[in-house]
Amino acid sequence: MRAALASLAHVGGPLGRWPARLLGAVALTCAVLSLTLFAAQADSAQPSPGAGAFGSGVDPGLVGAGRSLFLSSCASCHGLSARGIPGRGPSLRGAGALAADFYLETGRMPLASPRQQPTRTRPAFPQRQIRALIAYVASFGGPAIPGVSTGSGSLSDGEQLFALDCAGCHTIQARGGVVTGAFVPALTPSTPRQVAEAIRIGPYAMPPFGPGQLSGREVDSIARYVASTNRPKDSGGWDIGRIGPITEGMAAWLLALVALVIIARLLGERSSAARPR
Repeated sequence: MRAALASLAHVGGPLGRWPARLLGAVALTCAVLSLTLFAAQADSAQPSPGAGAFGSGVDPGLVGAGRSLFLSSCASCHGLSARGIPGRGPSLRGAGALAADFYLETGRMPLASPRQQPTRTRPAFPQRQIRALIAYVASFGGPAIPGVSTGSGSLSDGEQLFALDCAGCHTIQARGGVVTGAFVPALTPSTPRQVAEAIRIGPYAMPPFGPGQLSGREVDSIARYVASTNRPKDSGGWDIGRIGPITEGMAAWLLALVALVIIARLLGERSSAARPR
């Protein structure tokens, strides 16, 4: 590093052949990038109160239509009476509107293969058919769709709870990852309601968290924190893909150092040119 800086600063070095305007442009670019990294320019990303609230009721008048859809699209894995088929699909009796809403709204059901990991994709049904299927599954009993109020939760508490219970798989910025036997999805596309549903259900390899483990307010707090990761507050300025504050700080200092060396070189050349021979 010392040798490189000496080479840059040496009047007769490689930099001496560079046009002054080009050096000035490089210095200005490095300085602007460095200042961008240092400057605090991100907006606060706190979600608005009440975001993601959803009624927990279903329309009983849709049960008949839901049954027809279920027999044509779901019974091959879950059975004609929704009691499940061993090796193909679990029983849906007692799953409730909560599970049906989560899996259908996120496109995780129906699966192309029973052995496939349910992953988020576009919903396979239009909204009216989804509501009908939810009503039919809900007719067998089970938990209702949760109402979520992120405004009632605490952002700091949500971050602590997420770090304790979720970040080990989803990462602290909810970007997902890989664990043994499963892919961990990013949570950035999830609505607060879907976050709450996933917490209660525990889809695929994720463990469920009941009310005895996480209260309603704690779920609201986690949902609020997850929503904040969509537009995180980067107080340090440019986040460089959120690769971490240490790496970002190092990049800022290196860019600033290059800018300062080039500026010093330009000033030295101008001073030498103005000095009488």
